[in-house]
Amino acid sequence: MEMDYENRIVAPEYTPEDGDSELSLRPKTLKEYIGQQKAKENLKVFIEAARQRGESLDHVLLYGPPGLGKTTLAGVISNEMGVNIRVTSGPAIEKPGDLAALLTNLSPGDILFIDEIHRLQRSVEEVLYPAMEDYALDIIIGKGPSARSIRLDLPKFTLIGATTRAGQLSAPLRDRFGVILRLELYSCEELCSIIMRSSGILGIACKEEGAFELARRARGTPRVANRLLKRVRDFAQVEGDGIITAKIADNALDRLEIDLLGLDAVDRRMLETIIRSYAGGPVGLETLAAAIGEEAITIEDVYEPYLMQLGFLSRTPRGRCITPAGCAHLKLEMPGQPGSEQITF
Repeated sequence: MEMDYENRIVAPEYTPEDGDSELSLRPKTLKEYIGQQKAKENLKVFIEAARQRGESLDHVLLYGPPGLGKTTLAGVISNEMGVNIRVTSGPAIEKPGDLAALLTNLSPGDILFIDEIHRLQRSVEEVLYPAMEDYALDIIIGKGPSARSIRLDLPKFTLIGATTRAGQLSAPLRDRFGVILRLELYSCEELCSIIMRSSGILGIACKEEGAFELARRARGTPRVANRLLKRVRDFAQVEGDGIITAKIADNALDRLEIDLLGLDAVDRRMLETIIRSYAGGPVGLETLAAAIGEEAITIEDVYEPYLMQLGFLSRTPRGRCITPAGCAHLKLEMPGQPGSEQITF
């Protein structure tokens, strides 16, 4: 049976459950935006310089794991520049004409934000090249011998692209971005500040030690932290006095099967399968996918990154292997070590 990873509480991708509350929690200015200090400091300089010159901001590429605030940061940039922002995504722009319609409707200085920009079709991407570089659109009118090309001038705009896979961007597109910023995973202290801010906006009573308990299990991702806050609020309301304390948070997250490092039942099941069925690895991706009833691409994109960041899983030319740290976290012996034959499941 295939697992519904989109409903995992610790999934960093946006889900319908996040809904309007995520929009209300998004900061509007750089001052309100918590974390990403290096990116913020550089952006502040670029924005101020563009405003002083009365020019549009150079094109910006934001990349990093999902849930870290790329879309939020695009909104912050538009507010700081005092311009409008049009939001779309790579898969939504199916034809060059769709992109042309978006670009011709922009006003001078406006921002076009394209999420998942690495998923743009090649024909659409090629329309972007002259638009980004020369602020012009090359359009072919007619067919056959009578076809002719005309060039439409565009207002000077800023393209902000966001991607979780910067390596999949073509070199010509990547080279046309003047500002390239990587968003890093958040520290526990930064997430604690985000949770306290979110609890204030949502009217949730939360003590700092309760926020810390949520923060350390949030996988370094603000979206996961805010989702945990909403789920633990329910436990505090029904089984406590409505205040999220460390005890309430710990109890709630244990019942949601999210451990001290943010691993959920799916993560643990995957690691245990490698130990139990494949002696700790190596095991091929397709084999592992069949063993746990999941698609290979989902394992690669959704489950593995965080386990590899923790050092619990390694990719080798022969397949996936569990590490001694992963075994230690599960409180199991490393396969092949003394006593490992006594492991029971």
